[in-house]
Amino acid sequence: MIRFDHVAKRYENQDALTNLSFELASGEFAFLTGHSGAGKSTLLKLIMLIERPSRGQVLVLNQNLSRLSDRHIPALRRQVGVVFQNHQLLFDRNVFENVALPLHIAGIRGRELGRRVRAALDKVGLLNKEKHNPVTLSGGEQQRVGIARAVVNKPPVLLADEPTGNLDPELSAEVMNLFQQFNQVGVTVLIASHDIALIRTMGKRVLGLAQGRLVHDGILVARSEMAGERADG
Repeated sequence: MIRFDHVAKRYENQDALTNLSFELASGEFAFLTGHSGAGKSTLLKLIMLIERPSRGQVLVLNQNLSRLSDRHIPALRRQVGVVFQNHQLLFDRNVFENVALPLHIAGIRGRELGRRVRAALDKVGLLNKEKHNPVTLSGGEQQRVGIARAVVNKPPVLLADEPTGNLDPELSAEVMNLFQQFNQVGVTVLIASHDIALIRTMGKRVLGLAQGRLVHDGILVARSEMAGERADG
């Protein structure tokens, strides 16, 4: 489903990722963690084809991204849902319109669009807020709108970059429960997070980065297991 084969990414005089190899199977749930600047965001950008690797190969949904032309990038991105820490919602549009954006881009209109948007909002518990402006919602509700938007196209892959970074522990647990629900119906989930305490409670595979290298791959049990981990995550 997602495979990195000896991937490196270099920006000018700095290596963001070095000789990175791992594979996520279809339907797997994993976390990506490490210190600030370890390469987590760069890794996600390579999957989304916002960036291309300097060396090595990235495969997503059985497609070698090194061979994917620019005109085929939008089709790939429609199969990869993305949830951001800062939500990236449009405050000049209501909740329904924010969630509908990927469907508009995909050319879906009319009743089918409405059905899909309301199904996604229902899944995240916000069906009664579809006409609200996002600015009137709490931080947790805004994050759930972002999740609904990410899954409204029913993508087989769901990425999240620090989705609980601005939430309290209770709301963080609710958001993680949503990701687990999507995973239970076969969606491959990869979440970048600093929240080590929360990650430990999930019992999922953890890919740990340090200075752009993979230093941990497995269930995170003891703090001493992962090199490079800091007290603040």
